[in-house]
Amino acid sequence: MSSSQVESPTPSSTMEDTTPNPPPPPPPPNPNSDPDPDPICFPSDGSLTREWIRTLTSAFHHHSKNLPPTSLPLLLPVDSLNRLLLAASNILHKEPNCVRVDPPAAAGEERGGGEFSVVVVGDVHGQLHDVMFLLEESGFPSEERAFVFNGDYVDRGAWGLETFLLLLAWKVFLPHRVFLLRGNHESKYCTSVYGFEQEVMVKYGDKGQQVYRKCLRCFEGLPLATIIAGSVYTAHGGLFRSVAITPAKRTKSKKGRKVISQADTSILKLGSLEELLKARRTVLDPPWEGSNLIPGDVLWSDPSSRSGLSPNKERGIGLLFGPDCTEQFLKRNNFKLIIRSHEGPDARDKRHDLSGMQNGYTIDHEVESGKLVTLFSAPDYPQFQATEDRFNNQGAYIVLRPPDYSEPEFHTFEAIKPRPKVKPYYDFEEVIDSDEELDLISMANNSTFDGITVI
Repeated sequence: MSSSQVESPTPSSTMEDTTPNPPPPPPPPNPNSDPDPDPICFPSDGSLTREWIRTLTSAFHHHSKNLPPTSLPLLLPVDSLNRLLLAASNILHKEPNCVRVDPPAAAGEERGGGEFSVVVVGDVHGQLHDVMFLLEESGFPSEERAFVFNGDYVDRGAWGLETFLLLLAWKVFLPHRVFLLRGNHESKYCTSVYGFEQEVMVKYGDKGQQVYRKCLRCFEGLPLATIIAGSVYTAHGGLFRSVAITPAKRTKSKKGRKVISQADTSILKLGSLEELLKARRTVLDPPWEGSNLIPGDVLWSDPSSRSGLSPNKERGIGLLFGPDCTEQFLKRNNFKLIIRSHEGPDARDKRHDLSGMQNGYTIDHEVESGKLVTLFSAPDYPQFQATEDRFNNQGAYIVLRPPDYSEPEFHTFEAIKPRPKVKPYYDFEEVIDSDEELDLISMANNSTFDGITVI
């Protein structure tokens, strides 16, 4: 019978069929697609392995390409996520503000390792697939290869949560070889504006608020800086001011007379490592006024081609520091190199005194004692851009090697494309660019948990 012919109904087929139509058969499985991964359970003994991290990485990759964001709890249940956040938070909160990353001492030798290297990574901003490529290309963390991540793991990109959790897993697995520093986006204010808060809410639904608060708790524990092999200083924004504490007045208490102190912020001068170590970093949003200014400076400051130390009026928080400040800081601490991040191609596009960020790095200051480098590791940034003309920048990372680890070896790379199609978690056409002109009043109001205790 040809397809154009119609079969005459039989007597039985002329009767009205009142039985419901059966559901259509399921589509045949796609032989080219991998099966959905099983839910990931956090190890009962709390000990992560390289294989567990490999499984997590593969699962995140598969999920980002094949499943909706709202199904993430089926892959990583809330209990497993909470245990990972808690394990990482316990480690991070015990670290000092400035962590020393020293080569392992060989038996019978002075401090310093033969083949030990350190990889330094700049902003990654939720670009999960680029982070996975970077880790693989650079060789993954190991006993012979330490990693220093210079902050800004979340916001703007669509996979900030997965990116942050993956790096936390490496931290828990190798706490003495993986170091996660805080960026300005690891704050309550920035994550409420640039997408991370909304991302968590979408992905974890009614458990989203709990997950978000636990992430904020982790953010508070992230150290501010590292010193690598005694010669390299890394921090997200860069240098910071000295905050001199002076007695203001005396008040009586039940135990007698008590001295009340206040910070003198009228005179700007470069801060010391001792002051950095004493700063209080466990704040949701580093303050731009008051006595605890060092965390805000470390996270928000920028280099300048002009000499001196001055308020960073473009950002409304932090400082601008010139080549003379870089020289003073290097010479005072016997350092040879400063690696900072914080500025992507969008930020540098508006600055005409410094080089652009098309290659993922710039050398901003070259002085007698060494140099200052800006490192940015998110290629083709930002993921969501309001203009048709994209920056199409490369990302970069730095490898530091013996003998003194002070000569940066730059490695550049392109974005992994095509990126999985996903909707943004913030209004990228309306929000301010490059973290400039911050709403400081909102930032101050956001710096509390509205009376809710973080658990």
